[in-house]
Amino acid sequence: MRGRDSAGLNRRCRCRPTRRGARSAGSRAREQQPIPRRRPGRSKARARAGSLIYDPDWEDGEKLEAWRSGAAASQSDPPILAAALLWDAWETNPPLERQVWLGNLLVPALLRERRKTRAHLLCLNSGLRHIRREKRRSPDRLTRLNAFLEAIAMGAEAGMKDHDRWLLARRSLEGKLKGKRSSSRLPALVDFILARPVASAGMIAAELGVTPRAAQDMVAELGLREITGRGRYRAWGIL
Repeated sequence: MRGRDSAGLNRRCRCRPTRRGARSAGSRAREQQPIPRRRPGRSKARARAGSLIYDPDWEDGEKLEAWRSGAAASQSDPPILAAALLWDAWETNPPLERQVWLGNLLVPALLRERRKTRAHLLCLNSGLRHIRREKRRSPDRLTRLNAFLEAIAMGAEAGMKDHDRWLLARRSLEGKLKGKRSSSRLPALVDFILARPVASAGMIAAELGVTPRAAQDMVAELGLREITGRGRYRAWGIL
């Protein structure tokens, strides 16, 4: 009897499909079904959304290649004149639709490549902000080129004023270092604060290898100017 019962039980087990087998069969059936096509309304909606942000007729590659050709052709011109022509070409016909601001960085990079500026990039925007918009956007090309040259002169003048102010600040801070120990970290703090526009206690502590509390004490000893006006998350700088 036990043999017959076990044989019948085995036959019933072989006839009934397991849950795992049923799931795999269902998954195979779904895989064999054709993939539904994407509704055309979605692609049209994306195209309409893209046309609101990007100009469909904007040819970035062609415009950028034309600007590069102009840069290559200006190698025989004086550096300032070449920079003025390239800046005007970028402003009147920007090669990149979403990165118009990049031209004011590429033109100073050209001046550094031509060895007109060696240790830094020209802060062109600091000079352009002193030029009236009517002059920078004038329909006359000669007026725009004169505006660029004036911007370079004003930027250089502002840079020299900042340099003199920072030099005066260094001398004033170095006067507070007299009588300090040779192992003092205050000279390193002076160099760090002059190299950064803004510095927090955490930045000073990480740079000098001290605690944030010690960094605040050193700042108070030098009498640096606090620029946030807050009691917490403060920052100091020479502006």
